[in-house]
Amino acid sequence: MSSYPSDFERVKGESRNLRGTIAESLRDPVTGAIADDDTKLIKFHGSYQQDDRDLREERRRQKLEPAYSFMLRARLPGGVVTPAQWLTFDALARDYANGSLRITSRQTFQWHGIIKRNLKATIAAIDRAMATTIAACGDIARNVVSTAQPIEPAAHTLAYSWAARLSEHLEPKTRAYHEIWLDGEPLQGPVEHEPLYGPTYLPRKFKIGIAIPPLNDVDVFSQDLGIIAIIEHGELLGFNIAIGGGMGATHGDPSTYPRLGDVIGFVVPEQLLAVAEAVIAVQRDWGDRVERKHARLKYTIDHHGLPAFKAEVESRLGFALAPTRPYRFDHNGDRFGWAQGHDGRWHLTLHIDSGRLADVGTQRWLSGLRELAQIHAGDFRLTCNQNLIVAGVAADQRDRIDAIVADHELDTYRRHSAVRLHALACVALPTCGLAMAEAERYLPDFVTRLDALLDRYALRNVPIHLRLSGCPNGCSRPYLGEIALVGRAPGRYDLRLGADIRGQRLNRIYRVNVDEAAIFDALDPLLANYAKERSAHEDFGDFLHRTGVLLDAVVA
Repeated sequence: MSSYPSDFERVKGESRNLRGTIAESLRDPVTGAIADDDTKLIKFHGSYQQDDRDLREERRRQKLEPAYSFMLRARLPGGVVTPAQWLTFDALARDYANGSLRITSRQTFQWHGIIKRNLKATIAAIDRAMATTIAACGDIARNVVSTAQPIEPAAHTLAYSWAARLSEHLEPKTRAYHEIWLDGEPLQGPVEHEPLYGPTYLPRKFKIGIAIPPLNDVDVFSQDLGIIAIIEHGELLGFNIAIGGGMGATHGDPSTYPRLGDVIGFVVPEQLLAVAEAVIAVQRDWGDRVERKHARLKYTIDHHGLPAFKAEVESRLGFALAPTRPYRFDHNGDRFGWAQGHDGRWHLTLHIDSGRLADVGTQRWLSGLRELAQIHAGDFRLTCNQNLIVAGVAADQRDRIDAIVADHELDTYRRHSAVRLHALACVALPTCGLAMAEAERYLPDFVTRLDALLDRYALRNVPIHLRLSGCPNGCSRPYLGEIALVGRAPGRYDLRLGADIRGQRLNRIYRVNVDEAAIFDALDPLLANYAKERSAHEDFGDFLHRTGVLLDAVVA
């Protein structure tokens, strides 16, 4: 009988600190896939094995194995990318991936469609660009996100510096990554010690985000560990700490659910690393290692109780958290177009549909950003809403950048409706193995029809936050959308309504397992009433709550 609670725990425990047989799998010329156990371990190295689900049936009929490829994700704390890095990442998208770069909802890049024989070369090139993919996926502390808007340069620098410090501090200590991908010396003797994670790492993924009020662009309460910077008169006083956020759920299983984090106290800056370690360590020791569906921190907290979890964290720290400091959020979206920072530099926020940068027809977004990176003297900031900030622009460079943006049709922020600007969608089909319905590919058509409805009621310029997800796992944070679709089956979704634009309230199910016609039948009268009866500056989600629409919402 296995001594491990679950098979995933067995794989991690026997992996020799994430080595497994990945190196051997990469050398196997017979298949485009890697060994089953290695598909679990490669996540810790920043990659998922996938196949094109659009081609599955045809390849099966031809007696061919699935069209395997790999998604690769970078670890980019705070989402900051230099122009030199951008040019490297762009070249990798064209040389090894499917010709696109995708900005994720965790403020980093993904490359899709990399075949097995090119995976090592791609990771090595990312390393040469002074970036990495280690711990971008897997049961570990993942990419640390932080507020991207650099209007307050000192505040943004503080947020980014702490994201970078946390990211470096929480990286695994194993040399497996260097051995497998960067031709490091193979391990001789016992495996190295993982002082924080131990031999089986965490029970599930662990997400960290830093927000600077009043902007909650990282959706800080969706994070396992949410960090709210308290800044007064330009001075960082410390951080409020929130724990237990998480977006994932499973259809038909009420024991799984989205949850917002609870604020448990305040720490001064020099205590932050220790607090992060303590929260992770308690989750490592208390988290469910038998049932992965219940292994996220939110379930650990709900199982043991928030007071007990907080007490255990404070016991390991050796000090009590201070009382929470006052803060206020007013928005969890991005602000588009040009804005000037207090340092005199300019910053241009571009809207990127579903974060996908590619050249399609006359819309040459990948080429446009390549041209821009060749002349830009500042940096780029990826946002958690899948958009892009061209940051640190001198005043005399604005016209040149505007010309490149317009020439490549990257100026959609000037033309799109407010709902399209604030829409998020996960990748879903055809590459995500968990997807039950379309999301990214469906978003443009869905928004076009929604725009027509909004035009009917003169709501086109009213910001309403829309989220689409191909399954209930919640990568696009659908439970924080004022309007959200969560996939059930091809063409069928749960319609959820009523979150707020501050990221501080979950939405509720309004219709279950319905098609597009039923979705719009439900939305039409709600939007009509909103147009007629809303208070001044009242957001759609707040209106639905005030008017009691969601009190008896679920209709199967």
